[in-house]
Order: sequence, then structure tokens, then C-alpha cells
Amino acid sequence: MLQQQGAHAQRERKLNMVVTVWVVIAMNLFAHLSIAHVMRKLARGLRFIWPDPSYRLPQASAFTYRRYQLGARPLAALCRRLCRPMATPHTPGAFRFGLRLMAIDGTVEDLPDTPENAAVFGRHHRDRGQAAFPQVQSVYLAECGTHAMVDAGFWPCHPSERLGAFRVLRSVTCDMLVRWDRGLHDFDMFLETRQRGAPARGRLPAHVKPKVVERLADDSILAYLYPREPQRRKRGEPLVVRLIESTLTDPALPGCGEVHRLVSTLLDPSVASALELVCTDHERWEIELLIDETDTHQRLSERPLRSHKPLGVIQELYGLLIAHDAIRFLMHEAAVQHELAPDRLSFVHALEVSRDAIAAFQMVSAEQWPRLYQRLLEDIGTDGKLPNRRPRSNPRVVKRKMSKWRLKRPEHHNWPKPTRPFCEAVAFI
Repeated sequence: MLQQQGAHAQRERKLNMVVTVWVVIAMNLFAHLSIAHVMRKLARGLRFIWPDPSYRLPQASAFTYRRYQLGARPLAALCRRLCRPMATPHTPGAFRFGLRLMAIDGTVEDLPDTPENAAVFGRHHRDRGQAAFPQVQSVYLAECGTHAMVDAGFWPCHPSERLGAFRVLRSVTCDMLVRWDRGLHDFDMFLETRQRGAPARGRLPAHVKPKVVERLADDSILAYLYPREPQRRKRGEPLVVRLIESTLTDPALPGCGEVHRLVSTLLDPSVASALELVCTDHERWEIELLIDETDTHQRLSERPLRSHKPLGVIQELYGLLIAHDAIRFLMHEAAVQHELAPDRLSFVHALEVSRDAIAAFQMVSAEQWPRLYQRLLEDIGTDGKLPNRRPRSNPRVVKRKMSKWRLKRPEHHNWPKPTRPFCEAVAFI
């Protein structure tokens, strides 16, 4: 694959391209460590069996040089090859109406504040000035039942998420039920999904007014959805959908008393009733948990990504998804063995167990790998089992809103350096 992507070096060195790929993936498993320590973690087991105890690992500067030689295309191609739906028809909670439950959503990631990242990815402008960091926009297509990332794309932060959502539709197949929130609503999203043979379901923004045709037996409404462009409306390009209007009666739930509107291209109430579609919509939030896994627990989102250049940013993000896919694959295998739903296992526990297992696999012979692999699955499936989810609800608020410190501005980026030591600058008054 590296040869196909043109990622080859003229000379074979200690840090070759294959090892570089492994380090790019591993640095998203050990996000709290420097690159030098990531390489030590990767070689931890091997160092016990190396014949030469004085053999030195490559320096972090060598990895930086190599990773930019490697580029982002090999990681993108590897991600496309590996990241696939994992669930089978027997996976609990992964299918509904005979269709694989999928969701599309996006997020933004903070980047190191370098001129290169700011020029390519941009930064948001708010009421109080520019954002602290440049940001990259990520859009994902994910399998809800297993939290497997199926497709992804990365763009500058300013364009609409819809551009990314259209891109990931390339991985939609006819056995999927694709869902998205009202922020991604677009007539052509429904149209393209239907052309790929897959039904879709989404929330409607308040300004969209479908044309009612008739009310069905389950209180859903058959309606026409129209494109935004007046010329297309005049030509007559309506899309037949089911409109479901509902509200919540529990005061403890956000949105209680508000009108929620769903539209779906599943038109037959005998196949999918209105209540079933509304309840299935709630499972769309599994993609939010997936984003939390990569951001909060795997990448440690309180700090920005590592890469100071745009090419490294894309490479690092694909490495992040490959590492996440590897953990989720192990969790799915463990869930199958223990007859559990994959989302009933702890991602944090599986991440820690997988980190520890790297050295163990290196220190045993290949004949022992199957036994060690079974023990790994047993650790993930037994010790990582989560309790049943409680009914819970949280308001959409943040704890930190403002800071007392002055805003960082362009003149602060190249602040003058001291001209003499501190002790020489002290004067008594």
C-alpha cells in the first residue's frame, strides 16, 4: 500500500515508512506522552529481547522528518481500507427495521497556533475577538450500534458542515438507515441518500415548511419536501417524505413542550411506525458518544493536536481514527464472545488494556498470540462491562464562559524577549 501511495524512501533506515505509520497511529493511543516516549512504549517489549542492549531508538526529530516524508495519503488510504461497519444482524441494538443504524455528525478540533495552520484551516471570529486556536472541522459517518467510524473528512472550520456531510455519503449503502440532526438538513442530502438506495431520517429546522398531502393511521403525515432554489421548485422536484410531529411530556427532559419535527423516507407505517422512528432518533446520539471517545478519552481534547503543519494535521487525524477503529474492533469481538451489545463495554477500559497489551504481544512467540488475544478479549469483555444505562438528562450549558485576562491579539504573538537575566533587572525603590 505504501508503494501504491508513493510513500517510499531511497534508503532503508532505522525509522522506515512502516514504523512511521505505526508511530502515527500509536501517538493517538498515548496522547499524553511526547513522541520520544511514544516510541519507547512501542518498543517496550522488544527492548527486553533485543540482542544489543545499547541499541538506541530514533530521536523525535527523526520521526518529524519521516512523517512529513510519509504524508497523509497512506494514512487516508489505510483508514478507508480498515474503517468499515462491524455489526452483524445478531449484534444487539445495531439494526432497526432490518437496516443498519448510521449517523452523520461533525465536530471541530483545536490545532496548534501556528501561521501555517491558521492560513489553511482558519479560526472563528466571535463577539470578543478571534478564537484562541485555529480549528479543523471533522465530519463523520458512524455505525451507532458499534461506534465504528465508517467514513470521515476534514476541512477548514468556516465552510458549512453540510459540505462534509455530502462527502461521507459516498460510503452509504442500501442496507443503512442514515440519520442527521437539523443543522445538516438539506433537500439534496435526502435525495442523494435515496439515490444510493438507503432510507434517511432527519430533523427539520423551523423555517422548512413541507406541503402536507395526507395524515396516516399512526398520526404521521405524508408530505412533499422541496429544494430551496426557486428555479428547482418551479420545475417541480418534490420529494415524498413522512413528517412526524411530536413533543415530550416529562418536564425533566430537554425540549419538553416543544414541537419536534422528523422527516423520513421510510413511508410505510407498517414497516416503521411513528413512535418507533421517534425512539430510533434518540439513538442518533451514539455518534456524540463516539466523538467523546476520540476527543475526551483518546485525544485528550483539553490540549490541541500535536501537528504544527496542515499536512501533519490531516495525517494525525487519520491516525486517530485508525487507532479508534482498532480499539472498537477489539470491543466488538469481546462483545460477541460475551453476548453483549458493544456499547455496554467501557471504551476507557479497553483503551488502557490495549495500551498495556502492546508490550505483552512483543515478548511472546507468535505461537502464543492466539492465547494472549483471547485473554485480551476476556479482559475487555469481563472487567470492562458497564452497568445498565440510567434514565438521565443534562441541560446544554457550559461551566466556563468568560476569562478575566486580556484577549491575545496579533501584537502579542512575537512578544520581545528579555535582554538580561532576571536578577539584573531588579531595582529597589
